[in-house]
Amino acid sequence: MDFELRRAREKLEKEQKDRKEKARVRLDRERKAKQEALRQREAIEASQRARRIDAMEAQLKADQQMEENILIGRGISFIRVLEAVPFEGPGDKIKLPPSCFNDLSSEGAFDKGPLHFQLSLHHQTTSPPSEPTTTHAGVLEFTADEGTVAIPPHIWNNLYSKNPQLTPLIQVKYVWLPKGTYAKLQSQQLGFSDIPNHKAVLETTLRQHATLSQSDILTVKHGTLTYHLQVLSLKPSPSVSVLETDIEVDIVGPDTLPENNTQHVLKPLTFGKPESGTITENEYTYYKFTINDETWEKIRSGNAEIEIKLDSEAKDCDTDLYLSRHPLLFPSTHQHGWSSHDMGSKTLVLGSKDHNAGTGGYSVGVYGFKGTTKYNVVATVQDISNLQQNQQNVNSGTSVVDTVECGNCKHYIPLRTIGLHEAYCKRHNVICQHDGCGVVLRVEEVKNHVHCKKCELPFHCREIEKHMKVFHEPLVCGCGVTLEKTQMVEHQASECAMRLVICRFCGDMVAAGSVAVDVRDRMRGLSEHESQCGSRTAPCDSCGRAVMLKEMDIHQIAVHQKN
Repeated sequence: MDFELRRAREKLEKEQKDRKEKARVRLDRERKAKQEALRQREAIEASQRARRIDAMEAQLKADQQMEENILIGRGISFIRVLEAVPFEGPGDKIKLPPSCFNDLSSEGAFDKGPLHFQLSLHHQTTSPPSEPTTTHAGVLEFTADEGTVAIPPHIWNNLYSKNPQLTPLIQVKYVWLPKGTYAKLQSQQLGFSDIPNHKAVLETTLRQHATLSQSDILTVKHGTLTYHLQVLSLKPSPSVSVLETDIEVDIVGPDTLPENNTQHVLKPLTFGKPESGTITENEYTYYKFTINDETWEKIRSGNAEIEIKLDSEAKDCDTDLYLSRHPLLFPSTHQHGWSSHDMGSKTLVLGSKDHNAGTGGYSVGVYGFKGTTKYNVVATVQDISNLQQNQQNVNSGTSVVDTVECGNCKHYIPLRTIGLHEAYCKRHNVICQHDGCGVVLRVEEVKNHVHCKKCELPFHCREIEKHMKVFHEPLVCGCGVTLEKTQMVEHQASECAMRLVICRFCGDMVAAGSVAVDVRDRMRGLSEHESQCGSRTAPCDSCGRAVMLKEMDIHQIAVHQKN
């Protein structure tokens, strides 16, 4: 009996112990569940609180950005992210879609004056670059496809010069820009300051722009030449408007010599100081010098002359010498004012009888005609007043003697020695019988004396090959005309539609084009470009009335009686 009671008691104790253990485990599980639920609830609340804070910060930032945009845009807030597409056009004016016109119109932007926009690359990543690339532009028209913005090469190059085009998205933001008063530009190539009236050339380029931004690269074209100018500083702000304003411009040269410069450069040539170099076949090297008023007065009065001399060292090589007066900067076979193609040493002389000469800048071109050779070129001012005085003294001191014409060489010889002269002359001298020649030759020189079959001019037999190649080999003009050298120089100086001329209105060197469409412009002697360029208006200095540039002279005479 006791045994059964003990077993029943042990069984009861074990059951109670199991129930207590299960109860403890259940309580622990419930406690952990409550703690986990509490932790999850706190995490959810923290996440919701963080989202609310982020939303508040984003809203605050958006409100601040809106206020800044309204402040920058002077009451107008306009921001669009558009896909950039290139289009060929001058200047910095972009094309926007028609929807932008409606938005800007509703904002009243057209009542605020010219439209200016800030363009910047739109980065979709969370970490934009430390130095975002931005520039500014005007607007050309509202004809772009929806969702796109058409940008010209100037904007494209400035936006993507330092950043590879990972995305074509651009942020376009309306801004107000002050009118510029000062700009400092740095040319990245040598020779920009050599352009005659280079500030007028720059003004013509800026006429196609609405804005300037610091660090932008400005491309200036002058004829066939292209120069790049970096904007170093601007006043009164780093970005300015250049519409209807006068800007003081300073232009500085490059800090270092550019590498791999493919454009010709004018090297200075000082009077009396020879310059040397090496020239290869079919290549040009250019120099420049200036004739001031004092020097030209001596030349004009016949007391001095300018001599340009070119010597080559190699005997089996040859060079040519070209000279031009500015604005033609780089004389060539097709275009030049003076040239020398003699074998050996070449010399060009500018004297009082040269009607195309005068004060100003000149360019000297050394051309490698054959082979590679070293050369020396020098320009000197020759004083010829003493030579003229000596010649006058000789003429005044010469006694008048009777002379007679030699029957062989046709020279006039004193009568007392004519017999002796004719006896010697007939044995040693021969007259060239070619029609119109009559050159007196030594007997041993007759075999080397030849005439060109085309122009009939006399030459040494060693010179005829070069003469035929230089003067009679056909040259092809850019307009398609094929002419010989002499006719080609005249054609490109006065007839070719592609010849470069200085516009009398903008001062830039441009293609002359065909004749003007307007009969009145043709009577004024205006080219096609000048007819269009002269149609721009400018205020009259006397009355302030807007008058076309090409009619300003007539307006001054007819209205203000000024010559």
